[in-house]
Amino acid sequence: MARVKLDNYVVPDAPRLGARGWLRWIWRQVTSMRVALILLLLLALASIPGSVLPQWPQDAAATRAFLAEYPFWGPVLDATGFLDVFGSAWFTAIYVLLFASLIGCIAPRAVHHWRELRRPIAATPRTLARYDGAGPETASSTPDEALAAARAALRPRAGRLGALTGYRVRVDRREDGSLALAAETGHVRELGNLVFHASLVLVLVAVAYGTLFTYRGQAIVVEGRSFTNAVVAYDTFSSGALFDPSDLDPFTLRLDSLDASFSDTGRPLHFQANVTFTEPGEDPVEETIAVNHPLEAGDAKVYLQGNGYAPVITVHDAAGEVAFSGPVVFLAQDAAYTSTGVVKVPDVSTGEQLGFKATLYPSFVEGPFAVGSVHPDPANPVIEMLVYTGDLGLDAGVPQNVYTLDESQLSPVQDADGQPVTLRLALGETVELPDGLGSVTFEELPRYGAFDLRADPSLPFLLVAALLTLAGLATSLFASRRKVWLIARVEDGTTVVTGAAYAPAHDAGVGAVLERAMAAAAGRDPAPAAGETEQA
Repeated sequence: MARVKLDNYVVPDAPRLGARGWLRWIWRQVTSMRVALILLLLLALASIPGSVLPQWPQDAAATRAFLAEYPFWGPVLDATGFLDVFGSAWFTAIYVLLFASLIGCIAPRAVHHWRELRRPIAATPRTLARYDGAGPETASSTPDEALAAARAALRPRAGRLGALTGYRVRVDRREDGSLALAAETGHVRELGNLVFHASLVLVLVAVAYGTLFTYRGQAIVVEGRSFTNAVVAYDTFSSGALFDPSDLDPFTLRLDSLDASFSDTGRPLHFQANVTFTEPGEDPVEETIAVNHPLEAGDAKVYLQGNGYAPVITVHDAAGEVAFSGPVVFLAQDAAYTSTGVVKVPDVSTGEQLGFKATLYPSFVEGPFAVGSVHPDPANPVIEMLVYTGDLGLDAGVPQNVYTLDESQLSPVQDADGQPVTLRLALGETVELPDGLGSVTFEELPRYGAFDLRADPSLPFLLVAALLTLAGLATSLFASRRKVWLIARVEDGTTVVTGAAYAPAHDAGVGAVLERAMAAAAGRDPAPAAGETEQA
């Protein structure tokens, strides 16, 4: 094929988009369904590091340990926001873009749906031959009376919501003298779709609101002791960026007793914390906190998260002075409540600092090869301890875990054979420490309760959004557009009615609706139809 050269042909310059054109193009891309799905996927993928890697707001100690363990990757991940994923700029950008994308999708669709509701329905087609129809049937009434009866059978509903919840009906008189009825329903399907997507936006707004204003704290309270609702009194506390600690509801919680019951085999049966709850200017109130039965405290709830033993231990130093005395929280390690704890004694009057790694056996038994606890109840409580001397590292200014002992500058106390000394104390017993280091006494064995206080102002909004999401999704899935047409004309002095209907292939109930309308127009009882479904 010969190529023809056109010397005088001038290729026109393409029009420039300009700033407005580029902004319009970017907005169309952001509000497209494809980009919305991509953003949803990115949001899910971006949440994975937040659940795998330690996060500063949730566990600062674990995050510091992660940075120390990985001197290269730790600072890199910290600088790029992977150790505070949900507060990072890139996660916020994905969140905001998804928010804008959903709004950009919903707003024009809502406007279009509103216009569709106000627009009159289309007239009956000229011929119904290409639709699934019924008839012709004869009626003993006039065409006007026949279609009036059919209209009543379709039960159109008046009011502004009639277009959504019932059949909109239109009756026209044609040039050939026949009457044509057009009935339409199913706009509620699009409404359900809009409600579903709007509810997703409400979920995003509620989550963002909760993230900014929520707060949560954990505190361990020993029997007979009190807790005051202040940030400094919590063992761990986290809150949203806009939460003001002064907004905490002032109250005092005293743990009077903690009831724990177990079966003969050690299976837990019931846990209950008996507390005294006091608010400023109010009389103390005795309350109970059980599993899944929290205490209402202002705008927050106090949950019983766990329990255990906090043995009261007294340590005398080499000079006979009391260097430490008080309850020590032990963490349960198994179903028999074999618990471990650490006692740190920095304030000795003479000599080196003391440290103890201890194990509590609530129901102690000793076998030929091992020792252990056979039941969670304190039938025979015994504590075994390893003793350390040296520098506890508390003066370095670096926070330490109260449940672990930093042995880097400590040395275990050894016996004459060079083996670590193990102390064994029964309840109420005092044991002298080796090398004249002092003594240790196992005074009492109270229980403790681990309480979790949570306040999330977004929960009511999330509940409403979730219910609306389900309602919108169910409506959009199960509602369908239906159209019913009837034509009534006079032939040889008799009224003849023909009808047809249109609906999606999965909608099996439209045939019953057409049968009901035809029966009403013909003045007969409708034939029973299996599987007839009524649609609002």
